[in-house]
Amino acid sequence: MSSSTTDRRPLSILVMTGSRRAESFNTRLARLAVDAVDANGASASFATVKEFEVPDYDADAERADGIPPGAQRFRERLTAVDALIIASPEYNASVPGVLKNLIDWTSRFRPQPFNELQALLLSASPSMVGGNRGLWALRVPLEHLGARVYPDMFSLAAAHTQLGADSRITDETLRDRFEANIVNFINLVEAATHYPCVKKAWVEYLGERPDPAVDRIEAETR
Repeated sequence: MSSSTTDRRPLSILVMTGSRRAESFNTRLARLAVDAVDANGASASFATVKEFEVPDYDADAERADGIPPGAQRFRERLTAVDALIIASPEYNASVPGVLKNLIDWTSRFRPQPFNELQALLLSASPSMVGGNRGLWALRVPLEHLGARVYPDMFSLAAAHTQLGADSRITDETLRDRFEANIVNFINLVEAATHYPCVKKAWVEYLGERPDPAVDRIEAETR
């Protein structure tokens, strides 16, 4: 093994809950993700959307006062890590407004920090769809901004019964699937971070090649 391989720093991943509530199911799921990231060779930092409070997006306010401090703090956290994991609740079959608003403000930076950012989406809900509809809505702005959102999202249904007193997922099959999602995502981030050629072919993980007619293809810079 070469020294360049052994000397690599651990991957850094920001794990954020999209809920303001301290003991929400998604906050608990995010903390499980932090533990899983740390247990599998990467380094996780935890944040809540509440740490990045911003006013409702207003172009006039941006023109007069600039981008608010909450979005600046979020941009700084994003640019300091290799990847982002979001555990987001589902509000009325969509993404929480507070989270979408933070994304809107943060996207105003140039260069905007979501482009080429590896992201994994998680959700937990008492419902039988586990908040999955909200994750599909969350994918739209992130992918529009160039984030590379991992194809396999994780949604924990019946979270009020599946998150035990120790906050572990009680069902062994679901627990294994959650762990596998985290591990597979870390492996992809590792490849994309240390093997740049993967960035140009990342959709091949879905079993298909980029098609210039329908896909955004990175230009070869060399």
